Amino acid sequence: MSLIAKLLVALVAAIHVFILVVEMFLWNTPFGHRSFNLTPDFAAQTVVLAANQGLYNGFLAAGLIWSLIAPKHLAFALKVFFLGCVFVAGLYGAATAKTSILFVQALPAALALGAVFLSRERA
Repeated sequence: MSLIAKLLVALVAAIHVFILVVEMFLWNTPFGHRSFNLTPDFAAQTVVLAANQGLYNGFLAAGLIWSLIAPKHLAFALKVFFLGCVFVAGLYGAATAKTSILFVQALPAALALGAVFLSRERA
């Protein structure tokens, strides 16, 4: 696996760890409000929902981190699966919630997925 592919996978994982932190712990703070363009009232009403979303983003990050340390025979499939999940979630989020999700979530996942495929070692 090329260094570029690994770095892009790590970047996507880091993005999702950041999202986890904001959604689970900082949602109802000024930083969380600015990050997601929330009113304090809306943030207070949705704090539990945001924490749930953050947990799911954490699962995506965990899967991507796992793919970076997994044995070679599992690593490619794990990367493709978790990057695919991130990409689909990004497309859905961009279509239903906020267009910028396309650039923050789907595009990095697509770039990482492309790099993973391009650097795939042939048997």
